[in-house]
Amino acid sequence: MNLNKVFLIGRLVQDVDFKILPSGTPIAIINIATNRTYKDRLGQEKTETEYHRVIAWGRLAELCRDYLSKGRLIFVEGRIHYRTWLAPDGTKKTQTEIIAETINFGPKPGETIEEIPEELKEFEEPPSDIWEIPF
Repeated sequence: MNLNKVFLIGRLVQDVDFKILPSGTPIAIINIATNRTYKDRLGQEKTETEYHRVIAWGRLAELCRDYLSKGRLIFVEGRIHYRTWLAPDGTKKTQTEIIAETINFGPKPGETIEEIPEELKEFEEPPSDIWEIPF
């Protein structure tokens, strides 16, 4: 049995990068930060920040474009995807991405938790040939 599942709670570090691919498929690129707090060997509290690239497709991408902005808290459920391609100079490039299956929208900075309509939890499976397009 195999499992590729990711759960992240973090804040957008910039506004959503929304595009429509030549095939007509909407895509949203969402960059979020997550923090981990721990104590070092001396007992001092430290915070470590990790940055993640999240990809949303279809209707979910459109909802992200419409409702998300820098600083917004989100909960992402998805899977890890490693993408490789050849750059124009011939070098091999790789990128680790989280393919979103669901995204729950949290409060904006300074707001209290709000009710999110059910339509904001929709997901469409990405097309199978999408990774042939470097972006």
